[in-house]
Amino acid sequence: MPGPDFPPDFRDRFVELLRWRRDVRRFRRDPLPPGLLDRLLDLACLAPSVGNSQPWRFVAVADPVRRAAVRTVFSRCNADAAAGYDDERAGQYRRLKLAGLEEAPVQLAVFCDRSTGQGLGLGRQTMPETLDHSVVTAIHTLWLAARIEGVGIGWVSILEPEAVTALLEVPPDWHLVGYLCIGFPETEEVVPELEREGWQARLGACRALLER
Repeated sequence: MPGPDFPPDFRDRFVELLRWRRDVRRFRRDPLPPGLLDRLLDLACLAPSVGNSQPWRFVAVADPVRRAAVRTVFSRCNADAAAGYDDERAGQYRRLKLAGLEEAPVQLAVFCDRSTGQGLGLGRQTMPETLDHSVVTAIHTLWLAARIEGVGIGWVSILEPEAVTALLEVPPDWHLVGYLCIGFPETEEVVPELEREGWQARLGACRALLER
């Protein structure tokens, strides 16, 4: 069977999609349309995975008590992170909005099931971390699929994985890879927020290719 033909205009739109994939921290509180999250997760599961292991495990965090507990963990970790900078940078850090945990209508914890038997261990005997990497590919696929629907995602990394795992009462072999805030962005921005706020400019085109 011949493969699909992607015309030039599709390639141009794909570049546009990559440019508009932003880490969103400011969300409207409107709920997602019924069924949209399920469709996005179906697309995320098309991501590649080592040995066809498909180790991603998605947990929708809807309980207000658990959400409040996650915010508490974030606040503690955020304060610790701010303390690691000098006075000027610490002040700038504290002014940044680094999570949409108050507003995002959907919060999704994404775990790697490191005990999965799926794939029978193929491809990960020497590099077991490729299980976690596979989950990252699913998150990125989800991110692009969401952007096509006008939905934004914010990846909250200022959390203690062990604390979130305990709060959500998931199996101990599940390792937290990402905690995602999902919803419609308050505003549409093509420039990353950290760049807009003067934290750091985005680097130019990647030139990481070496020849050996």
